[in-house]
Amino acid sequence: MATPDHTIDPRILDSAKKEFLVHGFERASLKAICEDAGVTTGALYKRYKGKEDLFCAVVGDTVKALYDFVKLRSSVSPETLSDDALIKAWEMGESMMEWFRFLYQYHDGFTLLVSCAAGTRYANFQHDFAEEMAVKTYEYFMEAKNRGLTAADISIEEMHILLSAFWTTVYEPFIHNYTLRQIEIHCELMCRLFNWYSVLGFDTA
Repeated sequence: MATPDHTIDPRILDSAKKEFLVHGFERASLKAICEDAGVTTGALYKRYKGKEDLFCAVVGDTVKALYDFVKLRSSVSPETLSDDALIKAWEMGESMMEWFRFLYQYHDGFTLLVSCAAGTRYANFQHDFAEEMAVKTYEYFMEAKNRGLTAADISIEEMHILLSAFWTTVYEPFIHNYTLRQIEIHCELMCRLFNWYSVLGFDTA
């Protein structure tokens, strides 16, 4: 029995990533991907069911890393935090830059998710991710409200709208292919734009 040629796999994925980044999922050509990778379409179909399966393989590591990072960042239950720690959970600054540095490690995969995924199961990634983050964020807000740390009246629907605007300012630098230095400058502006202490009614005086 012939030994499978596993050197083909990374060539296909690299070629697919380039094609998807340039043309997006819907306009990407499997023929062009195969030609660039130097493989036959038969070799590709032995590994992937079709174009969407290939796209999902390209972004798979990014999706896993992203949700692992979210799980790590939200692993502390808000009920266990002190009042000061609960309020500081809304600080921006270095905490926000940590997010950007993490995403920059997965630059191409994240760019594919936020700007090239139309026609795939990740077509609504921007909305779905903001929705998940809104749910987690609202838990922190409600804990602060239950403790009397804020009297702000914000619904989960309103939190989703706010978080959608917030995460759009995270997605856009990747859509516009910012360098890390440009992202650092953008992060400073973003931190001034989103004053969560003011929005959520925290007294930090």
